[in-house]
Amino acid sequence: MDHIPSDILLNAYAQGVFPMANDGELSWYSPEMRGIIPLDDRFHINRGLKKALRKQLFTVRRNTAFEDVMRACAERTDTWIDETIIASYCSLHDIGHAHSIECWDADGLQGGLYGVSLEGAFFGESMFSRKTDASKIALVHLVNWLRDEKFQLLDTQWITDHLRTFGGIEVPRAEYLELLKSALQQSNK
Repeated sequence: MDHIPSDILLNAYAQGVFPMANDGELSWYSPEMRGIIPLDDRFHINRGLKKALRKQLFTVRRNTAFEDVMRACAERTDTWIDETIIASYCSLHDIGHAHSIECWDADGLQGGLYGVSLEGAFFGESMFSRKTDASKIALVHLVNWLRDEKFQLLDTQWITDHLRTFGGIEVPRAEYLELLKSALQQSNK
């Protein structure tokens, strides 16, 4: 398979399911406990990151290097991002359902993240950082954009200690599906 058709991908996300590639095999996931970052005042920026944001170390852009961000996210020993995943999400990007946030400096692309948008939900897929705080700054800009656009849900799939520092939490699948249902009833168009 050279890519997952966009309608199949979007339908899966609408049901709380997402794909990952494992050793050339595509697998679909819907974790029992789902990671989310609340878009309300529970989103937390620590003092050090606030200082970095004030310094404006990076120029932050949206959707100017989507595939480059995906490929940078895949540059790790263990990755679920293969050529099928890249082609699939680039197709979603082409139709306006996948987005990247990028941090640039004089040396080029230094960090960023990408994910999928569907109505009032954003599904964060992966992030990377080549310089200190670049991915964190991208996440802050993502949250600000989602707030401006009145999104209701920022799905992180699983929760990590890193995401907890931003206020990320885990919710049971049933609660997640209710949050997702509500977010999908909201049109951001």
